[in-house]
Amino acid sequence: MLFVSLFLKPITRQIKNNINMRTPLLLIIVTVLAMTSCKTPSPKEEPKDSSFQFFIEQFADLKILRYPVLGFEELTLPQKELIYYLSQAAIEGRDIIFDQNYKYNLTVRRTLEAIYENYKGDRNSENFKAFEIYLKRVWFSNGIHHHYSSDKIDPGFNASFFAELLAGIDAEKLPLKEGENKETFNARIEPIIFDMNVDFKRVNQAEGQDLIATSACNYYGDGITQAETEAFYAAMKNPNDQEPISYGLNSTLEKKDGKLTEEVWKSGGKYGEAIDKIVYWLEKALTVAENDQQKTVITYLIDYYKTGDLKTFDKYNVAWLADQQSRIDFVNGFIETYGDPLGLKASWESVVNFKNIEATKRTEIISANAQWFEDNSPVDKRFKKETVKGVTAKVITAAMLGGDCYPATPIGINLPNADWIRKEHGSKSVTIENITYAYSKAAEGNGFMEEFAYSEKEIENEKIYGFQADNLHTDMHECLGHGSGQLLPGVSGDELKAYGSVIEEARADLFALYYMGDKKMVELGLLPDAEAYKAAYDDYIRNGLMTQLTRIKLGDNIEQSHMRNRQLISKWVFEKGTANNVIEKKMKEGKTYFVINDYNRVRTLFGELLSEIQRVKSEGDFEAAKNLVENYAVKIDQELHAEVIERYSKLNLAPYSGFVNPVYNVETDANGKISNITLDYTEGYAEQMMRYAKEHSWLPVYN
Repeated sequence: MLFVSLFLKPITRQIKNNINMRTPLLLIIVTVLAMTSCKTPSPKEEPKDSSFQFFIEQFADLKILRYPVLGFEELTLPQKELIYYLSQAAIEGRDIIFDQNYKYNLTVRRTLEAIYENYKGDRNSENFKAFEIYLKRVWFSNGIHHHYSSDKIDPGFNASFFAELLAGIDAEKLPLKEGENKETFNARIEPIIFDMNVDFKRVNQAEGQDLIATSACNYYGDGITQAETEAFYAAMKNPNDQEPISYGLNSTLEKKDGKLTEEVWKSGGKYGEAIDKIVYWLEKALTVAENDQQKTVITYLIDYYKTGDLKTFDKYNVAWLADQQSRIDFVNGFIETYGDPLGLKASWESVVNFKNIEATKRTEIISANAQWFEDNSPVDKRFKKETVKGVTAKVITAAMLGGDCYPATPIGINLPNADWIRKEHGSKSVTIENITYAYSKAAEGNGFMEEFAYSEKEIENEKIYGFQADNLHTDMHECLGHGSGQLLPGVSGDELKAYGSVIEEARADLFALYYMGDKKMVELGLLPDAEAYKAAYDDYIRNGLMTQLTRIKLGDNIEQSHMRNRQLISKWVFEKGTANNVIEKKMKEGKTYFVINDYNRVRTLFGELLSEIQRVKSEGDFEAAKNLVENYAVKIDQELHAEVIERYSKLNLAPYSGFVNPVYNVETDANGKISNITLDYTEGYAEQMMRYAKEHSWLPVYN
C-alpha cells in the first residue's frame, strides 16, 4: 500500500496510494501532494552542496521539485552499479502506466511531444504557453486525466489552435494510423482532448453507477460491465484456497466472441516490448546482487515478467520479504490497484532505494514492539493476530522513481498487498525520508500554517514536532497499521469492493493516530515528550476537515481514496465529539478554524473508530463500509470549501508536488569497465520528460 500524503499540508501520499493505502495494495500514490507546512527537519545528513535547488518550477496546480539522494557517494561501487541497473529498469516501463491510465494516452502524449519539439511558430504566444502547460500536466499525470481527481484535464487552449499546431507539423512525426492523414487524425483526436463528455473520468467511484462503463482507465475492453467482471473473477476463486493468487492483477480483461478472456502483461504478451527492456536491466542487476537472497528475489521477478504467472509473483513477494540483509532494495511491477475502480488490476510502478541506517533505528524499535501494539490495540480480540509475523520497517533513501510513483510519489510503502502473505510471512514497510525532507525544505516559509492554524501554539508545535511526528505517523501507518489485524475465516479481503481502499487506508491511519498519543511512544524514545503527538492530531484534523479541500474543484465531492479516508476519520470524530465540544469549529476575523479542545478524547474516538473499521474489514461487511464512506467521506461542505479555496489562492501555492529524477552518469576505465557512478541534479522537468520519451519509450501507440 502507498502512503500518498500524510496530512496534506499538503504533503500527500500513502499510498500509497498513490503512497497510495486501500484494498490489498503494495505501495508507494498515487500521488504526492505538496508539503506546505513550516517545519524544518534535522536529518543526520544534508546535501554537501548548500546550493542544492529543491524547487524547479510551478504551473497550474503543480510544483516540480528535486530530491537529493543523500548518502549515495558513500556506497560501494557494486552497490552504485546495482542502483544504476535497477534505476534503468525503473524508467523502462513508463509507457505502460500511460497506456493503463487511458487507451489514447500514448497517442496524445506523442502528438504533443512532436508539436513541442518541432513547432516553428510563435512560442511566446498565450496559446502556445497554454499548450506547454497542458503538456507538462499530461506528463505529470501520466495521461490526460488529473493524477489525483482523475478528471479529464482542461487543455487551456481551443481546438482551433490545436489544428493550427498540427498543420505545422510533418505528418511522419505524428502517430497516424495506417491510411490516415493529418485532417482525419485531427478529427479523431480532437474530441479525445477537448470534449469533456468523452471519457471524462479515469476512475469513477460514484455509488450506483457501473464503475467500469463510466471509467476511462484501460484495464477493461469495450462493452464489459461491472457485474460480469465481478462474476468472472468470483468464479475463479476457491474459498478453501489458503494461498490465493491476486486474480486479475496483471491482465487486461477483454471480450472476444462474446466471452471474457484475460490478456496477460508479460514478455511476448501485452506490454511485452517494455517488459523485455525491464528484464534486460534486471538481468544486469542480477550480476551485482549483494547476496544470494537478493539474487533469488530478482530471479523470481524476471521469471514472473517472462511468464505472467501470479504464483511466481507470490514467490517473488515471499522472497522479497525474506531479504532483510541487503542495503539496496527496490519495488518493480504491477503493484497498486488504485487506478482500477474495482481494485483488481494493478498499475506499473518502481522505486529504487537504499537503507538509511541511522534513521532506521527508529523503525526497528517499532517493528521490535509489533506484538505489543497488536495486543494492546482497541479492536476485538477476534480480529487481532495472535502472533505477529515478519513485520519489518526501515527508513529509505529513494534513488529513482518510475511509473505510477513518478513524478508524484508516495512517502511511505507497505508491501506486499496479498492478505495471506501478510498473515503468514509478514510485510515490509518503508518511510522515504529524503522525499519528506525535500517537501519540507521546499515548503519553508510559505505561509500555509499561519493561514490555517488557529493559534500560535499550533504553529509552534508544528515547528518543534512536525517533521518528527509526520515521519513517525508514516512509520506507524505502514509498518503496523497495514500489518495489523486479520480477516475472519472465509473472508477473502475483496468483499468491500470499491470501498476497500478507503477502509484499508482509514484502518492504517487510525492505528497510527491512536498510538501516537500513547505514552509508549515516549517510553520507546519515538517522541521526545508527551506534547509531541498533539502536532500530529492538529495536522490531521485540520487537513481532513478543511485544508485538503484545496485539491478539489468547487462544486465537486471527494472521490480519491486517501482523501476520502482522511475526511471519514476527521468528520466522524468531529461529529461524535460534538456534544462535549471535543473539536470546536471556531471563527476568527471571518475565517473558519477547527480546534481540538480535548486531545485525550480525540484519541479515544480514534480508537473507537479503529475498532469498527477493523471489524468491517475482518468480517467483510460491505454495507457497513458503504455507510461509513458515503455518510462521512464523500460530501463536502460547499460553503467551507469556497472559503478554503479563496484563502489558499492568496498564498500562491500549488497543492500538488512531484519530482524529477537525478541523472546517473556512468564513468568507465580504459577497458570499458565501470569505475564510478555520479549524480547530476541539473536536468529540468521538460528536458527530462523529452529525454525519457526518446530513450525509454518502447510500446506501440496502440496496444
